[in-house]
Amino acid sequence: MENGQNRVIAGIDGGGTHTRVMIADLEGNILSYVERGASSLHKDLNAKENVRQAIEEALHASEKEVPDVAALAAGIAGFDSQSDSHWVEALTDLPGLHCRKLHVNDAVVAHSGALLSEPGIIVISGTGSIVFAITEDGKPIRNYDLHHYAASAARFLAYDATYELLAGNVQENDRQLVQSMLRFWGVPSVEQLSLLALEGFVSDERERNRKFAELAPTITEFALQRSSLARTVCDRAVNQIMVGIKILASYFAQPEVRVSLIGSVVNSVYFQQQLASRMKAGNNKSYRIVHPAFSPTTGALILALRQLGINITPQILGNLAKHPQSRYR
Repeated sequence: MENGQNRVIAGIDGGGTHTRVMIADLEGNILSYVERGASSLHKDLNAKENVRQAIEEALHASEKEVPDVAALAAGIAGFDSQSDSHWVEALTDLPGLHCRKLHVNDAVVAHSGALLSEPGIIVISGTGSIVFAITEDGKPIRNYDLHHYAASAARFLAYDATYELLAGNVQENDRQLVQSMLRFWGVPSVEQLSLLALEGFVSDERERNRKFAELAPTITEFALQRSSLARTVCDRAVNQIMVGIKILASYFAQPEVRVSLIGSVVNSVYFQQQLASRMKAGNNKSYRIVHPAFSPTTGALILALRQLGINITPQILGNLAKHPQSRYR
């Protein structure tokens, strides 16, 4: 174990929308928290600058220097294979930062925070989407590993709903949703929306995806209000999530599997209700939905401590819990 009064650890939750960085001492006392732009190069060409700036600002807020960092753990959205290592590792390649570094997919730090890396499944559905499990024997499994993808990220809900509208698959109870969608796109009619679609909606792909993602809360809210179009789209995504959960659950030995939900889409009221209902009807396992113990950023801190051989004691967990940003919101 490394020690020293000035030594600190850095935890990074690098998502497709935000980079969140925490600095803590080796007893788990969180010294600073900084939030900046996206970490994923697939979402933001300035990802490297965003992450480096966030680390530097978090260290400054902690009154620490780069050489004080003993270990760093970073969960990065879009880190899906070894071919991504070159751009992922560059994110934390700051001058003088020669500490132990762990770079993983952001689902790994989310699982570390939510379930403390103990057996169970997490579902992430917000900017991105992944179902990730750690089994009783410590094996990590992603639905991606089976070439399964649950198209439930915010932008996919909005794309799906927009295409259903353009296809004319609407009912009388969709009228208010349709008006909301037309206002969102700034057009007076479905005919005008179809012309906008023909132009590609928004020319830049990243900006287009970001724009569509902003429409997702409208879709989930109208699903609660019994809009047929919204429910069709949301139920389709819920079904894909459940398929992912059940596939990964089949690799568990125990009859009950814990599941944590992370992200704006999967934590919308409609998705929570539907997933809870469908999990009760599970035919291969029983499921227990548990609220995440900590945020993904805190999960990254826990992984950084483990890199140093530090045992995660109840006292350390208690210290981590004291910071207002340490809990999952």
